[in-house]
Amino acid sequence: MIDESALLESKTLRNSVLDRTDVLDRVKALSLLPDGTHVTTAMVAAYFEVGLTAISSLVHDHREELEASGYRVLTGSELTSFKEFSGSQSRTRSLALFSRRAILNVSMLLRDSEVARQVRVYLLDMEYLARTQPVDNSASTELPDLDDRIDRRITHILGKTVVPMFNALIETSGEHRAELIALRTGVQRIERRLHQHHTRLKRLEGIRDDRPTIGVMAAMDAMNGRTFERHVAKLLIRDGCTNVVVQGGHGDRGVDIIGITADGRRLVVQCKRFAPYLNITSPEVQKFIGSAKVLYSADVALFVATCPFTSEALSIAAEGGITAVHRGALEEWSAGEPLRILE
Repeated sequence: MIDESALLESKTLRNSVLDRTDVLDRVKALSLLPDGTHVTTAMVAAYFEVGLTAISSLVHDHREELEASGYRVLTGSELTSFKEFSGSQSRTRSLALFSRRAILNVSMLLRDSEVARQVRVYLLDMEYLARTQPVDNSASTELPDLDDRIDRRITHILGKTVVPMFNALIETSGEHRAELIALRTGVQRIERRLHQHHTRLKRLEGIRDDRPTIGVMAAMDAMNGRTFERHVAKLLIRDGCTNVVVQGGHGDRGVDIIGITADGRRLVVQCKRFAPYLNITSPEVQKFIGSAKVLYSADVALFVATCPFTSEALSIAAEGGITAVHRGALEEWSAGEPLRILE
């Protein structure tokens, strides 16, 4: 099997797999502009979790190749038409756009990005499986399907029966509270691992039948604000938090969700469902610090967003005792990875 680093060196190899753009969503949810086709430079940087400079430098070094795969810069009347179509209020005189093929091309050129590396690995895995798997493999998939059903059943029992039982025992127990919390944590860890295993099986299923899968972040991008708050509340409950209340709306005093962590700490959460090419800025974080620490006296404060945070916002969050859950961390949390601050 070809090593993923070969894609960095061989333009011929890159060109041979440029049509497999579905890999992008299977590795990580890719959000598009309203035209449903393109993304900006900032959105590409956010997807690959690198700075704008890294993408700009890549375009400078490989512009001809990227233009062949769909990269373009809009100006003049073409830019005006695009702004009208997308509803953009930007006053920029030019706008660089990447097609899905161009984004995939970037993943095969970008060295210092773990996301890009995962795309390359996944891309070559799919190509290898497509060329080596038998056409009729129904018999070989029967056991994984059975395992999948068993995993989902066990996960349901743990989440809907065992964990709530521990929650009730913890609420009424004084002497053995610490032991019960430790046991519940162990059960939740097993539940998360089963969930992750189930997710991996679904990804493999997508490879076998080549059906497109909807990414975690794509689903959240389609939510409205209230639905997103409920999604975050479910993640908190899954990770052992109790008394979780969604109170987002008028009169919430800057806090959307309140609750109690598994070990009894007071919890507050601010939820922002922003487009992935936007950023959470320092004034927004400063406002939440005031609400969380002054009005609610919170022990744990989460600022959960579907977009990145500016570096200044991250610094202020750290200084103010706020846990910033940016887009990448939110995706991992939704996929079953627990937040350390809640453990």
